[in-house]
Amino acid sequence: MQSQRISLTQTQKMKMSPQLYQSIQLMALPMADLQQKVKEEIEKNPALEGLTEKNELPSGDLNSQSEDYDPFENSSDPGYRPPPQTSRFSGDEDSKRKFLEGAVSRGISLHEHLIEQIHLQRISERELEIAEKIIYNLDANGFHKEDPLLLIDRGEEALLDKLLVKLQHLDPPGCAAQDFIESLQIQASLRENTPSMTYEFIKDQLSGYRDSKKDKISKELGISMDQLQGILVFLKTLTPFPGRLYSSEPTHFIIPDLSIRLEEGEFRIFLNDSQIPELKIDDYFDELSQDKSMAKDARSFANSHVKDARWFINSIEQRNKTLLKTAHAIVQFQREFFRSGPRYLAPLTLKDVASEIGVHEATVSRITTNKYVQTEWGILELKYFFTNSISGAGSGGSSYSKEAVKLIIKEIIEEYSGEKRLSDQKISDVLSQRGISLARRTVTKYRKELDIDSSFHR
Repeated sequence: MQSQRISLTQTQKMKMSPQLYQSIQLMALPMADLQQKVKEEIEKNPALEGLTEKNELPSGDLNSQSEDYDPFENSSDPGYRPPPQTSRFSGDEDSKRKFLEGAVSRGISLHEHLIEQIHLQRISERELEIAEKIIYNLDANGFHKEDPLLLIDRGEEALLDKLLVKLQHLDPPGCAAQDFIESLQIQASLRENTPSMTYEFIKDQLSGYRDSKKDKISKELGISMDQLQGILVFLKTLTPFPGRLYSSEPTHFIIPDLSIRLEEGEFRIFLNDSQIPELKIDDYFDELSQDKSMAKDARSFANSHVKDARWFINSIEQRNKTLLKTAHAIVQFQREFFRSGPRYLAPLTLKDVASEIGVHEATVSRITTNKYVQTEWGILELKYFFTNSISGAGSGGSSYSKEAVKLIIKEIIEEYSGEKRLSDQKISDVLSQRGISLARRTVTKYRKELDIDSSFHR
């Protein structure tokens, strides 16, 4: 029989506590998400108190308003009637309620707009059913996601063609098309002032149109250069993606976490924390956690929440300190960029900044993700400042970064005034004369990333 013995073994394990996990999460949050996280934590933890935000009016200003103050008195809404002056509570509440409901109403979507119009058409129930299927098969541009033939039964092809014509003529015109080419053809056919040969130009020439080919296009269409120019001007009045006029997607705003300004010859870094309330431990809970006369359960409850609140405050402070340290290191490495612009962006890696501020590379990656800084050259993501050298060896390679070289290539092409367009090999030679060694195929790659045509099409 096998005997059992007690033995002791020593092992090492890494265990992430909930507090540490929370701290890592806060490190990665951009300003807008951090605002929401702070609000959620204040609501969840009674020991955490958020003081009045900097952009709010102090309570004294609010109390100084008269009892008859009406916040809607300057409204331009014709449906709102101010309350009688006899009492602040005797106003037309129904009018105010309707005004508020109208203020927060959302816009109509493309699908809803088309459904409303198709229901006004004199069509059968089956036709209405197919039409609704077609509408809900449209993407945000107003084009088919799947082939409309998949939405009907066998033998209903003629019915489908009839309904497509109806839908294409609704507002906005040009929806229920395969692509922007067909959409523009539909819109051109509905206009009374459409120049002759516009339909043919859209069908055969638009997808491959280049300014340099105007002479060739006018000959193929059998029209003069003035007529071709008239077609081009007319096309600018059409909408290639009509569905976007009714886009229901919310607008996303970027809130910079930092701003860097040059003041008196020195770069100053400012943390944008004006939208974050100042956090502190609630005095009552702080006293309760230290009151030994209280019941053990009550003191334990208060102590637990005070501890969580203190850890949350410290995590916010640590996030802000790390962000400022990282920004300071970036300014030191990219000083010429902040003075002279994107052309002087130097090669920089996460390892360089991590070594400078004494943290792990993962921390630098986390603190720079989805964080934005306002500079003299626009609002940029912190990740923008990390770019390899053209030799691919990071900051230890060439002194030129990939982004800087791309801008130099763009400048060379734009400033060149010779009769023959610069080929990629010629651009490579010009760069070599400036001390930038770059192969022709790399020039081609960067030119395509800049969305610049080859010398043959320019």
